[in-house]
Amino acid sequence: MRLDTSSGRSRLRNLIAAATGASLRELMGRMGHSTTRAALIYQHRTSERDRLIAEAVSKLAEQELSRLIGSSGTPRG
Repeated sequence: MRLDTSSGRSRLRNLIAAATGASLRELMGRMGHSTTRAALIYQHRTSERDRLIAEAVSKLAEQELSRLIGSSGTPRG
């Protein structure tokens, strides 16, 4: 990626925004696009994002299990 061009700098800004978790709609707004096709280019899967997503899902699952089981150790409805 060439950073000495306006499009290169714009691409880098959009890649960074996507890496921070910007939604597809947010990327579209930043880039001024009305369709998802171009914005999808910037949403790359990374191992760090995979790890963060897995941690968030695990936390939600643990909270739900704690709520369902409670302090008695038996499931609640």
